[in-house]
Amino acid sequence: MQPAFAKWYNRRDYVFIEFCVEDSKVVNVNFEKSKLTFSCLGGSDNFKYLNEIDLFHCIDPNDSKHNRMDRSILCCLLKGESGQSWPRLTKERVKMMNNMGGDEDVDLSEVDGADDDSQDSDNEKMPNLE
Repeated sequence: MQPAFAKWYNRRDYVFIEFCVEDSKVVNVNFEKSKLTFSCLGGSDNFKYLNEIDLFHCIDPNDSKHNRMDRSILCCLLKGESGQSWPRLTKERVKMMNNMGGDEDVDLSEVDGADDDSQDSDNEKMPNLE
């Protein structure tokens, strides 16, 4: 048994976690207020996967759901506090897939400019290039 490869996405009211397991069977997802447990059998050899995640913040387990697809299982977690950004998925800093597609969790407070209240550069006027 090993953990499934996972990607996560932080949105205003939801956190999405995608467990990348092809041909999954016997999918079990248990949503708790501060924890998510995922297990399934996957692939042609019915390999066992198990992920237990202590979440960064609380979720609403009653309104969280999952959807099994051919190549992955997508979990939609309703945040307990709407509009609060999660700098990482897990309560503790552990190495796992992050929402930027890298190898490690990234704490947004350590990224230069992540907490700036300055205007978005996309809103600036383009310079005259002629």
